[in-house]
Amino acid sequence: MGLPGPGLLVEDHGARRVRRPVDLLRCVASSVGVALLVAVGLLARATATGVETDVVGASLRLPGAVLGLLGFAAALALLLLAIALAIRQLVRRQPRRLAEAVLTGVFTGIVMLVADIALRTSTGAQLYDAIAMARPGASQITPLDGELAGLVAYATIIELSGRPRWRNGLWLAFGVYAIASLADLHATVLSLLITLLLGRVIGLAVRYAAGSMSQRPAAAAIAAALGSAGQPVTEMRRIPETGDESRRYAAPVAGGGRLDVSVFDRDQQAAGALYRLYRFLRLRDQVSRRAPLSTDRAAERRAFMAYTVASCGVATPRLRALVRVGPEAVALAMEHHGGTTLAERAGTLTDAELGRVWDAVLRLHAHRVTHRALTADRILVAGDGQVVLLDPDGGDVAASDLQLRLDLCQLLAETATLVGPDRAAGLALRKVGASELVTLVPLLQPVALYRSTRTSLRHHRDILPELRKRLLAAAPTDGAVAPAVQLERIRLRTLVTLVATIVAGYVVIGQFARVDLARTLRAADVRWMVVALGLSALTYLGAALSLSGFVLNRLNFGRTVLAQLAGSFVTLVTPAAVGGAALNIRYLQRSKVAPAVAAASVGLSQVVAFVLHLMLLVVFVAITGARTHALRPPTWAYFVIAGLVVVVLAVTAVPAGRRLLRARLAPALGQVLPRLVELIQQPRKLAEGIGGALLLTTCYILCLATCVKAFGGSIPLTSAAVVYLTGSALGSLVPTPGGLGAVEAALSAGLTATGLPGATAVSAVLLFRVLTFWLPVPVGWGAFSYLQRKRAL
Repeated sequence: MGLPGPGLLVEDHGARRVRRPVDLLRCVASSVGVALLVAVGLLARATATGVETDVVGASLRLPGAVLGLLGFAAALALLLLAIALAIRQLVRRQPRRLAEAVLTGVFTGIVMLVADIALRTSTGAQLYDAIAMARPGASQITPLDGELAGLVAYATIIELSGRPRWRNGLWLAFGVYAIASLADLHATVLSLLITLLLGRVIGLAVRYAAGSMSQRPAAAAIAAALGSAGQPVTEMRRIPETGDESRRYAAPVAGGGRLDVSVFDRDQQAAGALYRLYRFLRLRDQVSRRAPLSTDRAAERRAFMAYTVASCGVATPRLRALVRVGPEAVALAMEHHGGTTLAERAGTLTDAELGRVWDAVLRLHAHRVTHRALTADRILVAGDGQVVLLDPDGGDVAASDLQLRLDLCQLLAETATLVGPDRAAGLALRKVGASELVTLVPLLQPVALYRSTRTSLRHHRDILPELRKRLLAAAPTDGAVAPAVQLERIRLRTLVTLVATIVAGYVVIGQFARVDLARTLRAADVRWMVVALGLSALTYLGAALSLSGFVLNRLNFGRTVLAQLAGSFVTLVTPAAVGGAALNIRYLQRSKVAPAVAAASVGLSQVVAFVLHLMLLVVFVAITGARTHALRPPTWAYFVIAGLVVVVLAVTAVPAGRRLLRARLAPALGQVLPRLVELIQQPRKLAEGIGGALLLTTCYILCLATCVKAFGGSIPLTSAAVVYLTGSALGSLVPTPGGLGAVEAALSAGLTATGLPGATAVSAVLLFRVLTFWLPVPVGWGAFSYLQRKRAL
C-alpha cells in the first residue's frame, strides 16, 4: 500500500466506539432462538423429552469416574479460558473492554439467578416443568446456569470472531461441560441451550448499547490505498452521514477533479438488515429491495450497477477505483459530478428538466434495468442540464415488467411531492402515454415506494388519490380500473388476525378442555336443541332482510339468504363483521348494483345494526337493573369506561387527533348519510331493513336462552339479552374470526353472573356457538360455492 502525500489535508470525525448493526441483528436472532426453544418445551414436550432421553442415555454409558473427571476438567478449562482471555486483553492494552466483560458476566449471572428463583415459584411452574422435562431427578435441575451464561456473556463482550483457536477451545469446553451436566442430572438439553442463548443475548445487547472499539481505517489510510490505485488525493473531507451502510468522503485529486469516496467497513456490516428483513417478509420478492450483508458484496454490487447504468447510455458517476483498506474495509471512489439535486431545486424545477429525468429513466428501462431509489436527492441536474442518476446500487438487472412499473411509480410519486400531482401526472402522460400509465394505478401504494417518499406522503395524503384520479381520467378505456395487484405477502391486519386467532383458540381449548362435546350434546334436551337450531336458521333470514332493506334495487331473496350463509363460511377466516361486509359488497356488485351504492348500502346496514345494538343493550340493562342487581357491572368496568372517555377527549382535544378522526369518519359518513336520506323517502324499505336487523338480534337472544333451557337452566329473557349483546359487542372488537375466544369467555362469564352454575353456563355457550358459528360453516361453504358457480359472487 502506498503512503499519503505529505500535504494531505484530513477533516474527519471518527468515533472511538461504534454501535455495529450486526450485533443488533445477532441479538434479535438469539432472542428468537430462545423463544423457539421455550415454545418447543411448552408445545412439543414429547419430542424434546425424547431427545433428552437419548442424549442422557448416551452420556450415561460412560463410566462414572470418567464422567466425574470430565466434569472437573470442563469446569477447570472454562475457568482457565476466562483467565487466559483476561490476560490476553491486558496484554493487548484493552482494560476497559475487560472490565466491561467482567461486569457483564457478573450481571448476567445475577439475572440468571433471579430468573431461576422465579421459575421455581408457582407462577413459573409450567415453564420450569417444560425446561426440566418433568423427569425423575428434576428437582435437582438448575433451569438456568448462571455461571455458564455469565461466561458466555463475558466471551461475547471480548469477541472472539476471527480467532478460531480461542473460539474452538471455548466451544470444546462448553461441550464437555454440557455432557457432564446432563449425565449428573443437573441440566437438560433445553436448559443448556436456553442458558447459552440467554448469555449470548445479554452480551450482544450490552455490546451494542455500549458500542465496540472502532476498527475503521483512518482517512489517511484510505488516501494511501487510493494513491496505490493511481488516484492520488490531496484532501479527505468527511461528508455528513446520509445512511448507515457506508462512510463518505469528498477527495480532491492531485491535478484537478474530485472523487466521491464511499468506505464500506465491517463496523457497518448488516446495516439496515432488520428493516430489509421486515420488508422481505412482508412484501413479494419483486417488490422488496434486497441488499448484500457483507462489505465486499455491497461494494461489488455498487460497482457492478455503476458499470451497468453507464452501459445503458445514462449518466451516472463513473467508477475510478475499488480498493481494499486493511483486512476489513473496502473503499470505492466515484467521479464527482457538479450540479444540484431535485431536492435542492424543488421550487424551481422546469418541465424541460423533469422531462429529461423521465427520458433518462425510460432509457434505463429500455435495457430492462431499474434504479429502485429514484428519490429527489438521488437525481442530479448537472450544470449543462444533463441528468445524472446517483447511487443506483439498489436497482435490478433483467428486470421484470412489475419491477419496471414499480420504478415508474416511484418516479411519479416522488415528482408529485416536488411539483404537485397535476403537473407530475401531466408530464408523465406526455412521456409515457395514458395506456401504459393506467397500469400503474393499482401499484400506487405507499408500501411499494421508497422509505423517504412514504415519509413525505404522510404529510400530503392527497397526492396518491389525486394521481390515481388523473391517470384514470386520461385512460383510453373510459376509466376502467386495471386489475388489483397484491404486493404484500401478508398484511399487518392479517398477521394480527392470525396471532389473535391462535391465542383465542388456545383460550377456547383451555376453557372447554374439560367439556366432552359428544357427552354435552347427549345431555341436552333434544326438543330445545331443535328450537335453538331453528332460531339460528332464522338469523339468516333476518340478515337477508336487513341487507335488502337498505338496497333500492330488487334483489333475489333466495340468493340473498344464500349470501348470508356464505358469510358464515367467510367469517371463519376473517374478523367478525369484516369478511361478511366484503362478501355482501361483492354480492351487490354482482347483482348489478353500482360499486359506490353497494358500499354505501352495506355501510348503512352496519351503522343501523350498531345503533340498534347499543339501544337494545341500554334498554335491557335498564330493565334488568330495575329487576335485579345480578348483572351490575364490576367496579373496574367504571374505571375502564372513564379511561375510554379520557382517551376520546384527549384525541378530540388535539388538532392531529381531530384530523385523524375526520379522515376516518368523513368517507364513511359521506357514503352513509346520502343513502339514509334516500331510504327515508322509501318507508317500506327502511322498515324492512330495520325489521331485519331486529329479527337478527332477537333470534340470537332467543337462541342463547333456548340453549340454557336445553341443559335444564333458566334465566330471564332480559338477562339473556344483556349477556348476548355484551358478548357479541366484545366479539366485534376482537380481531379474531367470529370473535373466537372473546365471545365464549364473555358469554360464559355473563351467564355465570346471572346465577347459573358454571358447568351449565359453559355447556350452554358451547351449544350456542356450535349452532350459530361452527355448524353453519359447511353449509356456508356450499352456498359460497353455489353462488360462485352462478357468478353471483
